[in-house]
Formats: sequence, C-alpha cells, structure tokens
Amino acid sequence: MEESINLDLGSVIEREFSLKPVAPESYSPLNLAYIGDCVFDLVIKSIHLNEGNMPVHTLHEKTSHLVNAKTQSEIMRHLQELLTKEEHDIFKRGRNTKSVSAAKNQSIADYRRATGFEALIGYLYLKKEYERLIELIKIGLLSLEEED
Repeated sequence: MEESINLDLGSVIEREFSLKPVAPESYSPLNLAYIGDCVFDLVIKSIHLNEGNMPVHTLHEKTSHLVNAKTQSEIMRHLQELLTKEEHDIFKRGRNTKSVSAAKNQSIADYRRATGFEALIGYLYLKKEYERLIELIKIGLLSLEEED
C-alpha cells in the first residue's frame, strides 16, 4: 500500500523554488519578524475567511483589529510565561532590536514587544514547528477573548 506524503507550505516553497536550507538561528531578528508578520497575518486572515464570504473591507477590518502592534503586544504579555527558554531568547532578540521604522500610533514598548512576537512566530515557522506556532497564537487569541 502506498503511503501518502504530507507536505507543508514551507517545504513546497523550498522544493519548487529550489531554496537552500538556512538555519533559522542565522537570521536577524528583523528578518524573523518580517516573515513572522506575514505568517501571523495569514493565520488571522484564514480564521476570518472561514467565517464565510463577506465584503473584503469587512474582512480587512476584522483582520487589522488583530494584526497590529498593540494587539500583538497584548498577546505576547499572555504568552511570555509559557515560552521555552529558546523561544524566550528569540522573543527578547526581536524585542531588543532597533527597528529602522518608528512605531505608528503605538507606544515604543508595544511596538518592540510586537516585534519580538513576530520574530518568535517567524522563527517557529522557519523551524517548521507549526503545531507550536499555532498553539501559541491560539492561546494568545483566547486570552484576548477572556479579557473582553
């Protein structure tokens, strides 16, 4: 009997574009945050898109409510005590990195904590630790619901 092979999106991208393997630890914190921002955005958009068809503007409003520095900072506050040492180190590297751009409509503290969050998400994505990545996002989103 033939065994099916499950490929993740990252593996398919690597294969189809002949990308060379790079250790996630070798990326700068801002590079990790760059990809982490995309991954978090994709997860949140996927969740809202699953609610059914709606005007794109409505979808954007629902998404942008969660994909911003203030909300990501709040999520990170709830996650910090749940992180492994390795994850916490990645978060701190991202948080402590000086960004080229300034925080827009956010406090510096929220902006930096959000950058740390995005770096952590990017790191977990590049390590292909998708279950852990989703687990942390889910815990973070649930913690926001509990506050409301």
